[in-house]
Amino acid sequence: MLILTAGQVRQVLDGAEQQVVEAVSRAYRLHAAGRTVLPHSLFLRFPEEARNRIIALPAYLGDAGDAGDTGARQPVAGVKWISSFPGNTAVGLERASAVIVLNSMRTGHPDVLLEGSVISARRTAASAALAAATLAPREPQTGVTLIGCGVINFQVLVFLRALLPELAEVTLFDLDPARARAFAERCAARLPGLRTAIAERSEDALAAHRLVSLATTAATPHLDPSPCPPGTLLLHLSLRDLAPETILSSVNIVDDGDHVCRESTSLHLAEQQAGHRDFIADSIGAILTGGRRERDPEALTVFSPFGLGVLDLAVADLVRHRAQEQGLGTDVPDFLPAPAQ
Repeated sequence: MLILTAGQVRQVLDGAEQQVVEAVSRAYRLHAAGRTVLPHSLFLRFPEEARNRIIALPAYLGDAGDAGDTGARQPVAGVKWISSFPGNTAVGLERASAVIVLNSMRTGHPDVLLEGSVISARRTAASAALAAATLAPREPQTGVTLIGCGVINFQVLVFLRALLPELAEVTLFDLDPARARAFAERCAARLPGLRTAIAERSEDALAAHRLVSLATTAATPHLDPSPCPPGTLLLHLSLRDLAPETILSSVNIVDDGDHVCRESTSLHLAEQQAGHRDFIADSIGAILTGGRRERDPEALTVFSPFGLGVLDLAVADLVRHRAQEQGLGTDVPDFLPAPAQ
């Protein structure tokens, strides 16, 4: 068993944004081609605290087959086990923690154990940045609004800067002004040259740019996007910020319709209200496979990625190979029982 810690995962992923985006893009294309197995995520919830949850995401990411991906890796199977305890932030702990297990496709034995929250944050950010680049308007995207100043949106900003070199300005909003200020300071330290503004109201933040990333801990719809300029793309990463009426009146791009219309997401509520899923215009995998899709210059476009386990496997597999090349990780040869004699 190879064990990779959070620090080792960061070591191989820092500066590797393009490679992570390529891994995520490939996973989306393989999923669109039917070369994945993706059971529904399993949510473990607790009656004492409804906000807390732990989610299991099992998945299988196959080979390219007829998809023609000459840079394909070997198939990989595994599971991510990720918790979200929003109250952690009040006591100085990270909201999310996770492990990822990769299994041998020859024996089924678990052979790699990775710290998973770093991978999870970066695959989420990579998918958001990939959507922003794929659904780009004709004119350059020079600014972005971030609603929610936590780990996810900081990584979104890092990946957006990697894919959209013209990005020069970010507007921040968080219910906790101190978090927004700390986020701005981190931007100044890590992303020099990026102009940063803090909005006092969400309405002002939404009106600032035509690219918006939502990464909150909201459990129910709370955000009115009416201040958004025409043609805005909302990266709806937290999935529960928007009312069903907003979803039904928008151009909706998803990662997987069956997965995203569950667990009281905004799209799930919209499906319950409308009685159908016709409001879903396309999937990101189909767009990546079939070519560029023009963003509607007048409508609100909403990208709602449920967060597919195959993305975690793709990035974890990338980490595994890069770590082995660099001699990182702890090998525990006696982790599993010895073969019976």
